[in-house]
Amino acid sequence: MTIEILVPDLPESVADATVATWHKKPGDAVERDEVLVDIETDKVVLEVPAPEAGVLEAIIEEEGATVLSKQLIAKLNPGAVAGEPTPDKTEAAEASPDKRHTASLTEETSDALSPAVRRLLAEHSLDAGQVKGTGVGGRITREDIEAHLANAKSAPATAASPSVDAPAAARSQKRVPMTRLRKTVANRLLEAKNSTAMLTTFNEVNMKPIMDLRKQYKDQFEERHGIRLGFMSFYVKAVTEALKRFPEVNASIDGDDIVYHNYFDISMAVSTPRGLVTPVLKDCDTLGFAEIEKGIKELAIKGRDGKLTVDELMGGNFTITNGGVFGSLMSTPIINPPQSAILGMHKIQDRPMAVDGKVEILPMMYLALSYDHRLIDGRESVGFLVTIKELLEDPARLLLDV
Repeated sequence: MTIEILVPDLPESVADATVATWHKKPGDAVERDEVLVDIETDKVVLEVPAPEAGVLEAIIEEEGATVLSKQLIAKLNPGAVAGEPTPDKTEAAEASPDKRHTASLTEETSDALSPAVRRLLAEHSLDAGQVKGTGVGGRITREDIEAHLANAKSAPATAASPSVDAPAAARSQKRVPMTRLRKTVANRLLEAKNSTAMLTTFNEVNMKPIMDLRKQYKDQFEERHGIRLGFMSFYVKAVTEALKRFPEVNASIDGDDIVYHNYFDISMAVSTPRGLVTPVLKDCDTLGFAEIEKGIKELAIKGRDGKLTVDELMGGNFTITNGGVFGSLMSTPIINPPQSAILGMHKIQDRPMAVDGKVEILPMMYLALSYDHRLIDGRESVGFLVTIKELLEDPARLLLDV
């Protein structure tokens, strides 16, 4: 009896998906729950496991094909025993170690590479055979590629200087298809620019009080809660309090209606190998500093590993993006529809500031609030940003609710 391999149920907000990577070829033996294929949506990558041990009989939809929920993509013959050597594998086992290694690298290149790894290999014009894999079963990981590139940069040049008559290196270019996530991000950003009356207002904040507070209590905080005290928990706390005071910023436009939200779900812009995603930290008004730090770390790790669920990416009333981790000093962030505003945090940099008639060197950070002027007026936008500035410069206000 043949078992049909189907596309998993897709969320209501996801119309279709793309077959990203087949990890097996027709004729390959598979074990129960072994991943057969990755299905990429505009939000997450879904892994499709084998329901039974057997042999992959046929692949119906090849890599790159657009598929729908519950669509047939492959057939599995459960009659074979997983791990039983095939003639090709027997020949490979009898071959020399070098040949076995070459065969495994060839199989790695075509079958066992994740979309992120394939993209990195293409971007750096690498072949899978050049990179030593340290993952499960010798698979190549993103860290392996980064280590290979680092070693290549540090290795001294051994080749002799080219002769005068040597031809110049050929100019080349490479074409890499956009991932479904990248296309979705591009469309949503264009939609935000074209469908909102977006403005950006700026301010700056003295980060010295928070830095002094962190320095004083970071060891006790980590010892008690098992997580480091970072800046993001202060940002989230300040934003949540400001949203309570300015409900228009926590609202959204739905047709001719304004929808006011009485909950505080904050999206965090996270850069991943697949692109920018905005997982949501929910009910921030009920979370303490340690819970916020743990929640952000968990979402960041899941985003990096491609393990975010659709539910973790849905919703969100307001977005925080921190370009400062990449060294950005100033930016104008783009609204994440249907939200009405987004806050950009930036690099903390020492600058001379006038304090009580004297010049002091202080760790300053620029804040940027982009907002939809159809819903939020200048009074609310500036007041919202000034509230965040005041809360960050005097963090005791976060505890005293003043």
